[in-house]
Amino acid sequence: MDDVKQQKKTPDATKASTSLDLEKAPIDAVISKLNTNPEQGLTAAEAKQRLDKYGSNALSEKEESFAHKLLKHFTGPIAYMIEAAAIVSALIGHWEDFAIITTLLLFNVAIEVWQDRKASNALSALKKGLAPEAIAKRDGNWQNIDAATLVPGDIVKIRLGMIVPADIRLLSGDFASIDQAALTGESLPVNKKVGDEAYSGSIVKQGEMEAVVIATGSNTFFGRTAKLVANAGSASHAQKAMFQIGNFLIIIAVILATIMVAFRLYHDMVVTHTWSMHDGLSILQFVLVLLVASIPVAMPTVFSITLALGALDLSKQKAIVSKLSAIEEMAGVDILCSDKTGTLTKNQLKLGTPVLIAGKDAQDCILAGALASRSEDHDAIDTAVIDALSDTNATKAYTVQKFTPFDPVGKRSEAIITDSAGKQFMVSKGAPQVMVDLAKPAQEVVDKVNQTVSELAAKGSRALGVARSEDGGKTWSLLGILPMFDPPRDDSKATIESANAKGVKVKMITGDDTAIAIETARQLGMGTNIFTASDVFPKDMDPDNVPKAIADQIEAADGFARVFPEHKYAIVKALQQRGHIVAMTGDGVNDAPALKQANCGTAVSGATDAARGAAALILTAPGLSVINTAINEARQIFARITSYTIYRVALTMSIMFLVVISSIFLNFQPLTAVMIVVISLLDDVPIMAIAYDHTSISKQPIHWEMKKLLPLSGIIGFFSVIQSVVLLVFGFNALHHPDTYSWFSVANEAELQTIMFLQLVTGGHLLLFITRSEGWFFQRPYPAGILFGAIAVTQVIAIVMCGFGWFIKAISWEMVALVCLYDVIWMFIIDAIRQVSDKMINHRSEQHKKSIATVNTPLNPATKI
Repeated sequence: MDDVKQQKKTPDATKASTSLDLEKAPIDAVISKLNTNPEQGLTAAEAKQRLDKYGSNALSEKEESFAHKLLKHFTGPIAYMIEAAAIVSALIGHWEDFAIITTLLLFNVAIEVWQDRKASNALSALKKGLAPEAIAKRDGNWQNIDAATLVPGDIVKIRLGMIVPADIRLLSGDFASIDQAALTGESLPVNKKVGDEAYSGSIVKQGEMEAVVIATGSNTFFGRTAKLVANAGSASHAQKAMFQIGNFLIIIAVILATIMVAFRLYHDMVVTHTWSMHDGLSILQFVLVLLVASIPVAMPTVFSITLALGALDLSKQKAIVSKLSAIEEMAGVDILCSDKTGTLTKNQLKLGTPVLIAGKDAQDCILAGALASRSEDHDAIDTAVIDALSDTNATKAYTVQKFTPFDPVGKRSEAIITDSAGKQFMVSKGAPQVMVDLAKPAQEVVDKVNQTVSELAAKGSRALGVARSEDGGKTWSLLGILPMFDPPRDDSKATIESANAKGVKVKMITGDDTAIAIETARQLGMGTNIFTASDVFPKDMDPDNVPKAIADQIEAADGFARVFPEHKYAIVKALQQRGHIVAMTGDGVNDAPALKQANCGTAVSGATDAARGAAALILTAPGLSVINTAINEARQIFARITSYTIYRVALTMSIMFLVVISSIFLNFQPLTAVMIVVISLLDDVPIMAIAYDHTSISKQPIHWEMKKLLPLSGIIGFFSVIQSVVLLVFGFNALHHPDTYSWFSVANEAELQTIMFLQLVTGGHLLLFITRSEGWFFQRPYPAGILFGAIAVTQVIAIVMCGFGWFIKAISWEMVALVCLYDVIWMFIIDAIRQVSDKMINHRSEQHKKSIATVNTPLNPATKI
């Protein structure tokens, strides 16, 4: 009995050669292996014993306390840095800083807790898809039981409207039509007969049958999907970026602080012999304040606010964001794996032009098919035939005397009809081969039907035969063949073309037939290199570790058909492991693992709760057109975050290097501790307005490239240091040689500190105008009004503080104007340096990529040495 569990477990559990495949083995062998009796079912004692052995027929989920979840959000590199800043602020008595930093930390945690709550909804939604009750035969009697108590070997009954309670093999009954679209992605209910398998969580649409349970709980098809959902998830690139940026700044700060402390100790203890405990505490306080200023406390908050505002804009476009980091990820998406049914297509069967055999005209053929249909059954095929009538009232002139619905055994429906004149006739529709057998036409007609069906199948269309009898069913006339297909959405082709123009490759991932997928791709102008999943993926393959040969095929393919949940998950993960940033769209339970694993999982309109719970982006309008809007919005947001990051790194470097250089070479402290704190506040809080800025939209996917971003930040920071040091040297010389520098009036060291404070605030904030633009700072796109206003307000605050002497030593208004003019001149210099540096870094990066590509390109066999 161990194989009951083995057949649905991980690949390692399926390797035993003696294991019987309960999904494919003959029914008699399955019954024997499960040691059950279809006539009597299991006894209560046997059921209890097996329940103890195999566990509950439910999805297992590790429970985690809210306190533990909450505590996790206070851990991690960025969180530790922010907490360190708060502790340092408290130690030195800067309670205002402590309050601001703590507020920012709690704000970040609140957003993360909210996102976690949304993400955990995926498994909860999956659980709702399980059957609450089941009809099982225990001790020879049928009884309603809790579905969670089902065990392998149980004999169960399924019927119209029921959720299949476990993975089963059908034992007896005429037929069952089961909707398993949410699990497999198939666009129509699947007709089942004796011997077929049905999956837990699928819904019975027609028929009643008896079956034997072959797998329960986590070992079912549904349970395997839930396992993938529980383990799926990719790390945010933004979190990695903040970690790298934070490390970069902290390392620089610690090195510079160490150098400064060493120099001050050497100077006070060895050179001047003036060391005292008070001096030590003063040095410690200043170093701690410098370290606090170097920590990007507001960076996570700036990121969160920028992303939240982007989410608000997307909500107006009928796209709901449940995971903020997905917006930033969307900016770098270079592959979009899209479901077909209902996403690229309308998920509405449509009739094509009928291929006439004995019918008078197309509408005559369609009318016969419509009379052999019943609208109240809401069958997709019946609805498509009825909707194809040019006269919607055409069937009202006829009376249905008897209707025999479609069944998968006879493979046709039939109706006895009376027309308005009282004449009676019969109509039937169904599989073309069945209609041929019914009509028994000449061989040339049989050949024509076979050729037509083959041509339609090659194009991905279904074929439906229609026949009519005038003599009570003794003889039949084959009227024609009705082609049926799921047409592409009106906006799909334009959406795909737009995505391709943005550097995003669209791959079709569908549970439908391969021929249907290829034809849909052809109509949409997509690539038609589409594979059947079972031909590519071995049954025992670990979806987390796809072999290189298969990963190569995934990367090269235009799509896959007949996919199962583990296939979709494996495709997404393999592409991610190849360095791609992947977006995935879907609507069913089968899509949930891939949606959660993708960098930006997108649940389309009408998606199941499980898909919506696993997705980061939820579309409320049909189709994919909003995806292009999301990509544009994401790239704008990414540009805002990048410009802020470059600005913040450059400004932090400028402050730290200025303090250390001045302390070592001039033995002068250019800023007071209060000034550093004020600069930090003026830098971070108002600059959150960058979330509203206008930015250009990249034509290609963009992502974090630290090898480009940090060097560019460093270069801008280096010349910002030069800008500050040059002014400091002028001021220092003017202080000690007033006759030589009479035009630069500095009365004392406190005034020089005020001058440096003003230069860092005004010059630092002007840096943001430089970092936000690809060209000159005065070119389009112009800054948003709220950003311009926020910077203007901080400039005014700094100028007023310096002019009136608020918290610092006042300087003359002439000196204020001179410093501001100095910063504006440097603004042009640094902008020119930024543009040259940006081009050089980009050129070097492209050369590096080309060299890697050359090394990795295999030699032509004819040119090998």
